[in-house]
Amino acid sequence: MRNELIELGLTEGEAKVYLAMLQLGTSTVGPIIKKGQVSNSKIYSILQRLIEKGLVSYVVKQKTKFFTPVPPTRLNDFLDKKEQELQKNRNVLKSLIPTLRRTKFLGAEQEAEIFEGIRGMKTAYERLLEDHTKKDHLLFFYIYDKLQFKRHDLFFKQIFHYYWKLGLKLRGVSTKNYKKSKYFEKSPKFIELRFVDFPLPSMVDIYQDKTLFTSWGEKPLAYLIHSKEVSDNFRKYFETVWKMAKK
Repeated sequence: MRNELIELGLTEGEAKVYLAMLQLGTSTVGPIIKKGQVSNSKIYSILQRLIEKGLVSYVVKQKTKFFTPVPPTRLNDFLDKKEQELQKNRNVLKSLIPTLRRTKFLGAEQEAEIFEGIRGMKTAYERLLEDHTKKDHLLFFYIYDKLQFKRHDLFFKQIFHYYWKLGLKLRGVSTKNYKKSKYFEKSPKFIELRFVDFPLPSMVDIYQDKTLFTSWGEKPLAYLIHSKEVSDNFRKYFETVWKMAKK
């Protein structure tokens, strides 16, 4: 199977790691190194390339990364990106999938990721915007909570700077108690903010086909949902609230 994956465009190291991960399922780096028989010095660069090719995703829990292989059927997505040069290899993939399915890991396609802690939050926002374009607006609901404000204020200021560097435009809705608070500052030009006098559902960011829910308790948590249906529903709700909100 390794040779067929190499023929599809993976390097030998990438093929060895991907096949090892199919047997392991979600795993930290240690077992992947042992199962895939690759060196410590190369594993992170191999995993990064597999992530960039859409064949591996990861979740951050308590500052530790857990890596997950996408199901073999998703190899079609990888081939689509190399349509012209790899058209002849589609038949190879078709014959390879049944064999890969017989490995130990048979999990469903990942649709949600959980991130914990401040570093996890940063990764969650990077994942949210990994396919960013300047034409797509980021929509968000912001709930002001005096007790939690100091905990996340600096983080969001850094995130806004990140948005600015990417050239993104944002539209957001918050509650009037934030506008009336002593902490309220005028939004940067690339952020259009409006306010409502009724409760909002949660801290939510909507971008393309992803929806990010964040919670800023003692242990910050982020839930990233990859679903066009979910993002479309929240986008419709946002637009409804946006029309009712005031500047």
